[in-house]
Amino acid sequence: MKIRIKGNSLRFRLSQSEVGIMQKERMVSDSIDFGDRKLIYGMEVTDNDDISVDFNGSFITVKVPEKTLSDWVNTEEVGFTTQIPLPQGDTLKVLVEKDFQCLKAREGENEEDLYKNPMAK
Repeated sequence: MKIRIKGNSLRFRLSQSEVGIMQKERMVSDSIDFGDRKLIYGMEVTDNDDISVDFNGSFITVKVPEKTLSDWVNTEEVGFTTQIPLPQGDTLKVLVEKDFQCLKAREGENEEDLYKNPMAK
């Protein structure tokens, strides 16, 4: 799973096996180790109707409704997005996507588990 954080924008990109884990186990996560602390990030299925995000200081969780996950996994849909209103009047943009192979191979990158890029010839 890849994560990109920029301003009030959060983007997750999942490989084929991670999407499968999410569908089967109803959650998937990964982490980055900073030595004395870890940042853990992941997704989980929720019974709520809307996408939400939780952050407890060391764990970022994107909570996805079952229907949103099902629609995403069982179609050619690349991803889903939402804007979550924040108490201060700002918004948090959340984007979750299937991770595609690059159009040009990059040294040191193993892309076997990524989705075939629809723009590849």
